[in-house]
Amino acid sequence: MNARSSKDKPAREKVVDAANRLFYREGIRAVSVDAVAADAGVTKKTLYYHFKSKDDLIAEYLSSRDQPNLKLFETWFDSAQGDVADKVEAIFVELARAARHPKWKGCGFLRTAAELANLPGHPAMKIGSAHKKAFEGWLATQLRQNRIDDPAAIARQIVLLMDGAFSTMLVHRDAAYAEEAGRAAKSIVRSCVEAPSAR
Repeated sequence: MNARSSKDKPAREKVVDAANRLFYREGIRAVSVDAVAADAGVTKKTLYYHFKSKDDLIAEYLSSRDQPNLKLFETWFDSAQGDVADKVEAIFVELARAARHPKWKGCGFLRTAAELANLPGHPAMKIGSAHKKAFEGWLATQLRQNRIDDPAAIARQIVLLMDGAFSTMLVHRDAAYAEEAGRAAKSIVRSCVEAPSAR
């Protein structure tokens, strides 16, 4: 079945789609509410009927990216061949592939956090934090299921490598940094597989 055309979508969904396109492409500060309304093909009044403020819209923008992004990481992991170390590296390899697309603008959660660094209580900051923690928790679960010792600590190390790769790729526009981070992540996990602590 074909996806609904834009004209068939409810106004709220059109606004969120437009916010997703514009905020991700240009940043949350650079995009006005008027620009989002115009891109969505709705009036500003209609936008404010669904969202009380731009801050609410920014929060919804990140919320809309949460589950799709987590599902993508899960798909990359599950579809990879090899052991758990190979599967962890595969996430980084796929991330590098995605980063080579001309429309790639980095991690929307990290970019938004950078723009809101002086507003730690902003609802979007809480959503971004929850997203990152959800990925870390999911990864720890995968490691635990594969009998990796101290999976929470290893997951945190991998998250640090991933967010470092996101940031460095954005600075240098070089996806090879994600591939290198993937090799480091694989090495960390592989060392746990090959030399588990005494039980």
